[in-house]
Amino acid sequence: MKTIAVDIADLKVSSDPDSALVTYALGSCIGVMLYEPNLRIGGLIHYMLPLSSLNAEKARDKPAMFADSGVPLLFESMYRLGCKKENLVVTVAGGGQLQDKDGVFNIGKRNYTILRKLFWKNGVMVTAEDVGGDVSRTVWLYIATGRVVIRSQGKEVDLCSPLRPS
Repeated sequence: MKTIAVDIADLKVSSDPDSALVTYALGSCIGVMLYEPNLRIGGLIHYMLPLSSLNAEKARDKPAMFADSGVPLLFESMYRLGCKKENLVVTVAGGGQLQDKDGVFNIGKRNYTILRKLFWKNGVMVTAEDVGGDVSRTVWLYIATGRVVIRSQGKEVDLCSPLRPS
């Protein structure tokens, strides 16, 4: 199994059935995983902040840093590989409140709220999610099956499994 790491403020797509996309340490950041079961193509973004208007220069250099510029870019990357929106299985993880116990900044909540607004505005349905709380999450998306696994605090949970292994 080839592991393709998705860094913070990055996104990747793959059609290699022998690979898995992984992103580590989702705290207040959000991971959005897209999977097209007919074509067996997956994509993952790890974004940090809700709105690119916070820093237009950074948004130009690293659009995947922000929900409003990075998430559309992830969808476009999937479409370029032949995926259709209506076939995509969408899963979401992260949006926690780790460093901000008093809720002063609420970055995780803000990240999640803008994502839901983007999805609502564009008619995107979420199949499964693991968001909020005060835990860090590592997310794996297996390209052969679309299985999404969340690892957190020594536990592993299947968030979504669209296909059975062949």
